[in-house]
Amino acid sequence: MLIIQGLTRRFGDRIALDNLSLEVPRGAFVGVIGRSGAGKSTFLRMVNRLAEPSAGQILFDGTDVTALRGRALRDWRARCAMVFQGFNLSGRLDVLTNVLMGRLNQVPAYRSLLQLWPEEDRAIALSALESLDIAELAAQRAETLSGGQQQRVAIARALVQSPEIILADEPIASLDPRNTRVVMDALARINRDYGITVLCNLHSLDIARHYCTRLVGLSAGRLVFDGAPDRLDAAAARALYGLEAAEAMEAAPVAAPPRRAAQPLHA
Repeated sequence: MLIIQGLTRRFGDRIALDNLSLEVPRGAFVGVIGRSGAGKSTFLRMVNRLAEPSAGQILFDGTDVTALRGRALRDWRARCAMVFQGFNLSGRLDVLTNVLMGRLNQVPAYRSLLQLWPEEDRAIALSALESLDIAELAAQRAETLSGGQQQRVAIARALVQSPEIILADEPIASLDPRNTRVVMDALARINRDYGITVLCNLHSLDIARHYCTRLVGLSAGRLVFDGAPDRLDAAAARALYGLEAAEAMEAAPVAAPPRRAAQPLHA
């Protein structure tokens, strides 16, 4: 279980996250919602320790994540993988190599520098691409792909880390409706088929309510909603988004994919 206790982040006089406390059980699909500047990205970055808390604790299965340093911190970032809005791929490298970068914590540095990836790691990377229906793109340069394809490559890179948690920071913000569905379907399959906990920052309330099993709403860095999607009514939406509530709710819901048996990533 992921436990957040009094998590706070200050930037000078500004408080980006204000005394946030919540618990996330294994296997949950949590949508973190709120308007721009509500503290959503700051929250996920602190869980991954890309940003340091000003106060509070992050605990995972009894480990104090906020106290981790060095190798222990690198191991945590492998267990708690990030998927970014901007994909963070190397455009000049092929798709398979981009995915293999998710295995950096598992191989000596010289192997990655010389592109001497073990066959087992290549098999794991190809399996991840296959699970996201983009294995045929393995040899293409990442910069030639569409936005939706690049985001699936980024998800595959996160998946090969063998994470226990995936943190997706606005993964569909720059995508069209079709690719939005493709990417959200991919995250939903990973959550269901592998039991990986997913925390996903989202702006669209309809998308969040459709895919997530729980919603956590932030406003000005404070927790103002925490509950099942069907509890998020118009009044709660207005509390989160104010005049932007109608815009946030306008995306049409889409059907989630059927459950299928998970295939192991490890050879």
